Amino acid sequence: MTPSEKISFAAALSTRFHDLLVLGKPRITLMVLVATAVGYLLAAALLPEWGHLGRVLLGTLLVSVGINALNQYMERDTDGLMARTRSRPLPAGRMRPRTVLASAVASSLAGVALLAYWANPLVGLIGALVVITYLLCYTPLKRQSGLNTLVGAIPGALPPVLGWAAVRGEVGLEALALFLILFMWQPPHFLAIAYLYRKDYAQAGMSMLTVLDPSGKATRRQLIVYSATLVPVSMYPTMIGMSGVIYFYGALGLALCFLAAAMGMVLWPGRVAALILLKVSVVFLLLLFGLMLFDSRIAFHDHSQGHGAASAQPAAQTTII
Repeated sequence: MTPSEKISFAAALSTRFHDLLVLGKPRITLMVLVATAVGYLLAAALLPEWGHLGRVLLGTLLVSVGINALNQYMERDTDGLMARTRSRPLPAGRMRPRTVLASAVASSLAGVALLAYWANPLVGLIGALVVITYLLCYTPLKRQSGLNTLVGAIPGALPPVLGWAAVRGEVGLEALALFLILFMWQPPHFLAIAYLYRKDYAQAGMSMLTVLDPSGKATRRQLIVYSATLVPVSMYPTMIGMSGVIYFYGALGLALCFLAAAMGMVLWPGRVAALILLKVSVVFLLLLFGLMLFDSRIAFHDHSQGHGAASAQPAAQTTII
């Protein structure tokens, strides 16, 4: 192989690797894995079976990558109409649709099956529910109704529930608290994105609220409702005894900052306000997750000091396969 051929081969290999990353939407997948890990760690009282956690995250990774690739397969035509997505591998013609479809289906099915096998059937069921609601409900609605963001919030809020169920083998109030936080967080987060790319969405015929609502009244109303509701929902874990006072006041402060960013977009709508809300929303979620884990660590330490570390481990941890 000549030097020029080696360079061409390396460039082609780099492009293919980049295309595979794009299909998996690494930033979204990373957030899914973080949310799943948080649910798992909270359920395990921060004493996880690390090998089991790794297997659960691997199954979740396969499901997330498969869903994201299938989403791009289903939206390859509209992706080609939008400036921010037309360079993706499918609309750009760098990958064959049949190849993407086959590998994405295989990844999703394998992920669901492995979650059911490595954790428990409930976890496999939750994984399958994520696949069904995202691909068969949310994705088609993006072209039909402004309610797509609300519907899409359902699969988006399930990863921490999956992580919790992988340890406890059930879904209780604690898992519901994690679900509600993510469910209420998503509409303001995605409305900020939809506002930034509303011209792209309009050109592609996507039924985003920011496209269907040129006056912005409905968008502002939803920003207020969901951001305000997120305040008490963020403190709900303390109300059910899942977290302590440190989390309570920390969550209150973070939620009020989130609400302030949303109100900024309501009062001064524009690209700058949308960017601020988008960045604040990501920081909010990461800090809230971190606060949950920190508070749980303190609670675990206090409990273990009084009763011994062995007694602090939840009995449901023995259900791990």
